[in-house]
Amino acid sequence: MFCQLFMVQHVPHRCDTSWIRAIGPNLTEEEQLNLTVPRDAAGAYEQCSMYSPVDWDLGSIMLYGLNATEKCSNGWVYPSAQPPSLLTEFDLVCDRKDLNDISQSIYMMGLFLGSMIFGPLSDRIGRRPVILISIFLQGLFGVGIAFVPHFYVYMAFRCVVGASVSGITMTLLALATEWVGVSSRPKAVLISHCCFAIGQMILAGLSYGIRNWRLLEIAGSAPIFALFFYIWVLPESARWLVTKGRIEEAKKVLQKAASINKRTISPELLEQLKPEKQTESGSPLDLFRKKHLRKVTLIMSCAWFVNSLVYYGLSLNVTNFGLDIYLTQLAFGAVEIPARIGCIFLLQWLGRKKTQAVLLLLSGLVCLIITDDLVNSPRPVPISKLLAWLVPTTVLGPRGRRALPAAPRFPRQTGVGLCSMSARLAGIMAPLTRLLGRYHRAIPMAIFGSAPVVGGLLCLLLPETRGTDLADDTGDGCPPTQVGTRRCPCRLLGRDVGCQRCGRPSALRGVGGFFEG
Repeated sequence: MFCQLFMVQHVPHRCDTSWIRAIGPNLTEEEQLNLTVPRDAAGAYEQCSMYSPVDWDLGSIMLYGLNATEKCSNGWVYPSAQPPSLLTEFDLVCDRKDLNDISQSIYMMGLFLGSMIFGPLSDRIGRRPVILISIFLQGLFGVGIAFVPHFYVYMAFRCVVGASVSGITMTLLALATEWVGVSSRPKAVLISHCCFAIGQMILAGLSYGIRNWRLLEIAGSAPIFALFFYIWVLPESARWLVTKGRIEEAKKVLQKAASINKRTISPELLEQLKPEKQTESGSPLDLFRKKHLRKVTLIMSCAWFVNSLVYYGLSLNVTNFGLDIYLTQLAFGAVEIPARIGCIFLLQWLGRKKTQAVLLLLSGLVCLIITDDLVNSPRPVPISKLLAWLVPTTVLGPRGRRALPAAPRFPRQTGVGLCSMSARLAGIMAPLTRLLGRYHRAIPMAIFGSAPVVGGLLCLLLPETRGTDLADDTGDGCPPTQVGTRRCPCRLLGRDVGCQRCGRPSALRGVGGFFEG
């Protein structure tokens, strides 16, 4: 996701003016530049323009000089000691400079397509096969990027990698929340997210040691093939198996989980697993038919959107913080770990709604302060750099809880996919929003500041889901109830919860995190 930051670092460049060598083969490099490249107001050689070639002899050129200028027509020249990078190999400078941000948007478009494809697909064929397919695609096309001959092929491969990353992250979220119990759900999701931060820190060291972009791509992509051992150890979601009527398979994975945890499940309890009467497949429409679900879906989609817009807008801009890019990337990953772990306690203390709203508002406030600093200062000052470190910490709070809190299990993964699509649209827009900085450097930060403020205020309208179990069907669309409303008469399923509005009991409560306790 962030490797391209280290492949397109700025290096000195100038137009290739070797045409004059045919006229004056004995010219020194300095003489060649004086005759063929204009200077800017500061006296440095222009990087994106050159004097137009002429048919004069060398004496006439030196006597009269050249006046007409044009854009670089024969490519660019870079320092000979510079290791191969995307910038130098595909000339991502001057008029082609915007291709860097466009390619990042293409990658985000891949994440968007992955949300569209893998969300519904995992509801249809299962969580486990989607994760395995996504791992294979990420490894195959990730390594393939190292051998592309053209930048447009590079962007196409990156799009596929983005789709596979989306398939992995979304499906792992659903698998984690469907296996663990209510009390451990925040820990399971957020601790797994810490691995993302660790990966960012490793990327900083990996890219520092490997400056050749093709070798860096191989080193960063090939290790994922080792995860094919998941074929033997990764379990399918027992919840999903029950919804598909595959009861015997669900019993086997539950017994395997109990065995690993040195527990036993009584046969009487397993016999209560029954095929669902409803066999509806997940559909985005399921999330809009009921008033409660419709409100939650729209607000969560907005929260995912503004969160991703700010996070990717800043993370993909670390090269402009005025600090060492490797140190910056390391720090970005380092601050994510306490931010994510801190969310575990915030979720349990304040609940989902308050934590999400407060952190979105805080991140927007920080960005707006930086915006004011950029408007009133002729050049970046230390306060902007200092506050820039705080933004990932505040933004990462909502990132840890961007699941659809009240979505029933049938369209749950489709709901996550829908919200993820909203986030991916923001990811596509984030690099393009940075291009507005050419008109005024404060415009992108102003957008990154105002968007989370709006999202945070909307989050105040969400229902609180702390301590609630996952809904098993769409029911009447009522908000989820708190765990512990009443106890199951047979006391085998632990706490049985029904809707406080309609009184309808939920089937197999206690399989919410399977047989928790």
